[in-house]
Amino acid sequence: MTNISKIAFCGAVALAAALNLIASARADDPYKKELDALRQSLAKYQDVYTAVREGYYSTVGCVRYNGEKMEGHADYAKGAMGIHFLNKELVKAEPDPMRPPVLLYEPKDGKLQLTGVEWVVPLTGDLSKRPELFGQKFLGPMEGHVPIIPKEFLHYDLHAWLFTDNPSGMFSPTNPDVKCEGYDFDLMEHPTKLVPGP
Repeated sequence: MTNISKIAFCGAVALAAALNLIASARADDPYKKELDALRQSLAKYQDVYTAVREGYYSTVGCVRYNGEKMEGHADYAKGAMGIHFLNKELVKAEPDPMRPPVLLYEPKDGKLQLTGVEWVVPLTGDLSKRPELFGQKFLGPMEGHVPIIPKEFLHYDLHAWLFTDNPSGMFSPTNPDVKCEGYDFDLMEHPTKLVPGP
């Protein structure tokens, strides 16, 4: 075996070991069972027409961020959220872990591919603490995401990338592997302004 072959072999073994560690860490996630059940219950929405028939409507713009940091604004790493399909009836003060009000799609090869979900909780006077699901605290509170959501809609939100890998993490608000470029309604947004709240 040549030195180059030995190096390649050792690299392959190390990569396999690292992937096994990642897989076992995911398998040990305390919320794995719940997230798997959620993923299974939402799999029907891989057909975007099913989502529309069941009350999820497109906000049209494919939202992405350039990683710009702005004091007093949400911290969004460079990446995209994609196209939001919103079901207003599911936006509640108590988020239902099995019924996210937003489905996230990536425009790909002339079709829409389901990538993740988002929960949105309005900031109301009777909200005494920051919402949390799956051991994750929601981001916010913040203003609405202009131009898609009015500035006056103060809220918290939480994303979960259930249908595509996210190098930034399952619950990161943006995904560097989701792309909007080339889509007719590509929408580069500025980080959303944070507001006081619990």
